[in-house]
Amino acid sequence: MDAVTLSRLQFAVATYFHFLFVPLTLGLSILVAIMETKYVRTGLEEYKRMAKFWGKLFVINFAIGVVTGITLEFQFGTNWSRYSKYVGDIFGSLLAIEATVAFFLESTFIGVWIFGWNKLSPKAHAACIWIVAAASNISAYWILTANSWMQHPVGYVIRNGRAELSDFWAIVTQPYAILMFLHVLSAAYILAGFFVMGVSAYHLIRKQELSFFKRSFRMAATFTVIFALAEILVGDIHGKEMMKSQPTKAAAAESVWETTKGAPMYLFVVPDEANERNKVEILGIPKLLSWVAFGDSEGVYRGLKEWPKEERPPVAITFWSFRIMVALGMLFALISVIAWLKRKNPENSPGFLKLLIYCIPLPYIALALGWTVTEVGRQPWIVYGMMKTSDAASSVAAAQVGLSLAAFVIVYSLLGIACFYLLIKNARKGPVPIPALDR
Repeated sequence: MDAVTLSRLQFAVATYFHFLFVPLTLGLSILVAIMETKYVRTGLEEYKRMAKFWGKLFVINFAIGVVTGITLEFQFGTNWSRYSKYVGDIFGSLLAIEATVAFFLESTFIGVWIFGWNKLSPKAHAACIWIVAAASNISAYWILTANSWMQHPVGYVIRNGRAELSDFWAIVTQPYAILMFLHVLSAAYILAGFFVMGVSAYHLIRKQELSFFKRSFRMAATFTVIFALAEILVGDIHGKEMMKSQPTKAAAAESVWETTKGAPMYLFVVPDEANERNKVEILGIPKLLSWVAFGDSEGVYRGLKEWPKEERPPVAITFWSFRIMVALGMLFALISVIAWLKRKNPENSPGFLKLLIYCIPLPYIALALGWTVTEVGRQPWIVYGMMKTSDAASSVAAAQVGLSLAAFVIVYSLLGIACFYLLIKNARKGPVPIPALDR
């Protein structure tokens, strides 16, 4: 493989691994903040124990997320220096704001929260975790705004052979960025909710700390059902925006080759990219795709053949990633509604609780598929319609990139094993028992 392909693989490995930890950080920080706020308002010690137990899992996850995130930014200088030179004026400013405003705020107050249990008043301590939660989510906005600019570049001018910032406000308020943020944030909250419900289910099946984990389950079920249903709405709106901003990605996601008025939607197709067609088309609903995309059953859906082959994204991986992601999103909505309905006495449904344990990995898979659609569907562009990926890589030997890729895989595998071992061990162990004298 050439250096560009290896660089893409290396960045993909780093991104996928990093994003195993980001969404749980975003969602669990909010849930822990809610738990501690309930402790401050009610004085009930069980809420304090909840905040400590789930907060411990949050801290383990947060630590690995920070480590893996730093290496991503280094790659813009080592593997993608031409990209950095061409658009660094824009992209670099967004990452700089994220680091100096959000990340340092987040990392400072997480330390205060960890070591301040017996040193701060309950209200001040709760305020610390809310600052951590807010900073984490603000950090996500700046990162996703930077990525959104790569998907739909706005607010720039080409001057002296470089893209230079001309309208900062246009970049940070463009609809694509806002919708992408809401879409990813809802998915992260769903993941955190399933994580808490799954771990709670494990203990409820074993009749361990029933009151503790019933409260955790109820809180997570309500949290999850809100965002699982919201995700369907946000995803639909985001898809319509993608149709306007990235029509080639939209065509690949639905495997539409011919421009069609009143395009049908097929549940199942087998894209044949070599012959520019679909081998199999099953369960087609007439005019549904045009109606979903435009709100008009007679809308014209542009097909991939309108663009040269060299400007089309890979169709099969984009199509299947999109299809499975949407199917999982629907499944999450269904399961979260059932969980909410059973929230008062979940221990009476052991079969459903066992299902929730097996469901813990599914939001991770859905998020990975979402990023696959986002990044693979943008190809061959690194900045859509503006700079191709092949023009963005550094002038480095393929052997060098291959060596660093192997190192990434080894180190990340060790980090992943250590992190998930600690998460599973502490999740199974449960909260610290109440001292006998306090019972």
